[in-house]
Amino acid sequence: MKVLNLCWIALVALVFSAAPASAAETTPGGAMFAEMPKAVGVGIGCGLVVVGLGIGLGRIGGSALESMARQPEVADKVVTNMITIAALLEGAGIIALVFCLLGLFVG
Repeated sequence: MKVLNLCWIALVALVFSAAPASAAETTPGGAMFAEMPKAVGVGIGCGLVVVGLGIGLGRIGGSALESMARQPEVADKVVTNMITIAALLEGAGIIALVFCLLGLFVG
């Protein structure tokens, strides 16, 4: 839990430190780095999506295997529900990644 809190603090510090860096564009070559905070945000967003997908799919698979081990006679229903939930989770993850890439290239 302490590591998770430390990660959140580091993420907040990174987000708030990127705003002043993007506002101070005084050099002629500084235009190249004007998109850098947006790219950092999109990278963090894509990373969080992938980590969330991994955690979600791991929990789905683990819970399904545990329930099949306890009651083998309901394995068919559990597998069907597991695949349905995993497909919905993957769809939400793909949509989130598309929004992150749209924010990078369009916004």
